[in-house]
Amino acid sequence: MKKIKLLPILISSVLVISSLTACVNKTEDKNTIKIAYLPITHSLAVLKEADEYSESSGLNIELVKFGSWTELLDALNSNKVDGASVLIELAMKSKQEGVGIKAAALGHRDGNVIVVSDKINSAGDLKGKTFAIPHRQSSHYILLNDALSKGGLTIDDVNITELAPTEMPSALASGQIDGYCVAEPFGAMAVASKAGKVLYTSEELWKDSACCALVLTDKFLDSRTDDARTFIENYKQAGNSLDKDTAKETAKKYLKQSDEILDTSLQWISYNDLEITENTYNRLVEKVKKYGLSDDPPTYDEFIYH
Repeated sequence: MKKIKLLPILISSVLVISSLTACVNKTEDKNTIKIAYLPITHSLAVLKEADEYSESSGLNIELVKFGSWTELLDALNSNKVDGASVLIELAMKSKQEGVGIKAAALGHRDGNVIVVSDKINSAGDLKGKTFAIPHRQSSHYILLNDALSKGGLTIDDVNITELAPTEMPSALASGQIDGYCVAEPFGAMAVASKAGKVLYTSEELWKDSACCALVLTDKFLDSRTDDARTFIENYKQAGNSLDKDTAKETAKKYLKQSDEILDTSLQWISYNDLEITENTYNRLVEKVKKYGLSDDPPTYDEFIYH
């Protein structure tokens, strides 16, 4: 009886199976869009899109959670993700430094508060006090400047410290800082716990303010143009669908905060009409220049995908 050489057959079979598996994985990868985010209310539009629009569009939105802006920005700038919900000023700085990214839509409108201790009753009372922000390249820094101007002060009249958002409510409660401005729901956490109060909402200082944005890499935009346009359109639709009830439902799933904190936080923010108009962007650029975040920020045509 002729002996059958099994080893070559087995090797061939393994190679065929591996090849088929690689093809499947490659197909799956083509439909996947990796989006970085922080667990904050400012990211709810992309979280809502991932929940409801992925299946209908045929796109798999893979959410990649980060704990800090530094880590998130590193992933975005190095093309480890296709896009991110990120502080727009940080993205502008990266673009200015030559990173291939563009902002496709706002993350939200308004949605920030200046939170202070009970002994602070006006912007003028912040003189000589310690105030926390998450990063100098942020709308929180701009809003602080806007608030100080109402009290006849400048940024030189306060002590600025950069803290992680999660540390700010406890730092205010313990007296380490006298106030802060940061992404939600961390402002609402201090208000709900009675550790602080709202001195100004962002709407009072800078109506329809830009803060976070949906930013996509040039690599993704150039290589998957049709997917990018579908993704952006669905993102804007997701934002328009986020009324207070649906926003709270999405936030409870991803943020794990109490009803009281979310109800307080979501009263300050809106997600409808997230297009970045030239007027909105130019107002941001004016403030970026005015408060020293950048002398030469990217122009609308350089940075905004439209």
